[in-house]
Amino acid sequence: MKDRVLPFRQIEWWVVTFLFVSIILSNVVSTHTFNLNYNQSMIYFAKIFIPLIFLASFYFFHMKIFPNFLEDGKKSKLIIYSILTFFGSFISIGAFSVGANFSSDFLMPFYFNSIAIYAGYGAIIYILNQILLTDKSKDFKPYNILRFVLIYIFVVIFLLQFQGIAGEAIAILFVVIVPCILGLILYNYFLIYDLKKQGRKGEATAFYVFLIIIIAGFFIFFSIAKGDSEFLVPGIMIIFCIMVILFPISNIFFKKYDSFLSQINTLSTKVDRSTADLSFLRSQINPHFLFNALNTLYGNALHENAENTAEGIQKLGDMMRFMLHENNQDQIPVMREKEYLVNYVDLQNLRLKDQENVEIVFSHNEENCPGQIAPMLLIPFVENAFKHGISFQKKSWIKISLRCLDGSVHLDVNNSIHRSNEEDPERKSSGIGLENVKQRLKILYPEKHDLIVRENDLEYFVHLSIKL
Repeated sequence: MKDRVLPFRQIEWWVVTFLFVSIILSNVVSTHTFNLNYNQSMIYFAKIFIPLIFLASFYFFHMKIFPNFLEDGKKSKLIIYSILTFFGSFISIGAFSVGANFSSDFLMPFYFNSIAIYAGYGAIIYILNQILLTDKSKDFKPYNILRFVLIYIFVVIFLLQFQGIAGEAIAILFVVIVPCILGLILYNYFLIYDLKKQGRKGEATAFYVFLIIIIAGFFIFFSIAKGDSEFLVPGIMIIFCIMVILFPISNIFFKKYDSFLSQINTLSTKVDRSTADLSFLRSQINPHFLFNALNTLYGNALHENAENTAEGIQKLGDMMRFMLHENNQDQIPVMREKEYLVNYVDLQNLRLKDQENVEIVFSHNEENCPGQIAPMLLIPFVENAFKHGISFQKKSWIKISLRCLDGSVHLDVNNSIHRSNEEDPERKSSGIGLENVKQRLKILYPEKHDLIVRENDLEYFVHLSIKL
């Protein structure tokens, strides 16, 4: 309700449908169809078909004609279909109205009053949209609440001028009973159900007992004031209906609603996670590194023995196999993530071993790393170090420490910084992988990871701890 505008066109349709169906059913059951004369029969059928025609006309204009105009912008269609709907409903309602003597002439005041009420409601909604629905709007709760209030006000206004057909019972239903039921449901949700859900059962019970006492006290006071104990009977019935029918049924819907929200949040998290994983894969498959590694292997094959080349090819194959297969899993052994990291650093060492200005230190546990971890959470920080921390002309260093403990993993990366120039095509994409892994950490390990990133003009430092 706070994050978006509710679908009020559908809500208005269901409210109006409930209103007219209630009117029709009330008129059907309130009249005995046996032994009716001609005039009584005309009144009976008029009270059924006039609300039915109103409902059909509202549906065609509110749910079909006007939404189509908003979609295609064709004014001619809007005018033609509106005129056809107007004359069709006007003639049909006029025939029943005159036949039942609801109006002395064919020009029915209640018909045009209804159109005026609908037009006035539309005008107020248009003004409200222009005032409250701006591009800067972030909290739509006040707007949504105001729209509900306006719907109720215009329903009451419509009923007041529709009394000849709707009847007193329907007016009491919508003016008194429905608001009371809605008020009790809201009271139950915010002051009883929600407090129980938060574990505050004592407060919830207090509000529940307070409500029963208030209702019982009102009817006791009323019966004493009138001197008639019969007024206690409706009070007892109301309390019984609240305790046995209204609150239990509303609690069922509240639980369904919570379950629905939970499913939406779960699906949203999965979508965010899938999007992050897809973007992560795109950002981490670095073609420059793969080409450099292959060129290095090719050079070793020409100038050295086959042992280094075979070792390099094996490590590169293990990395590619990891990226193609295990990287698609939700969880993998920490040891496999560590092996990928070791292979990556070994290949970089193979490429950079003849560079005197480059110092690479990688310390890690030799023993097996226990536990499971989401794949490709460690490598982005190491890859970023090699991407921005190596220069063949200046002194460069990369120091990596990986510690696997029981139930946690700790990674520290410290590297020199060599700023790329403005024309470097990779400068614009710098940081995409890091931002992506930060998002994945928030989704996969909320409140279970610690990430510290610091930098100055000379060096870059990252500390990452993950509770598995």
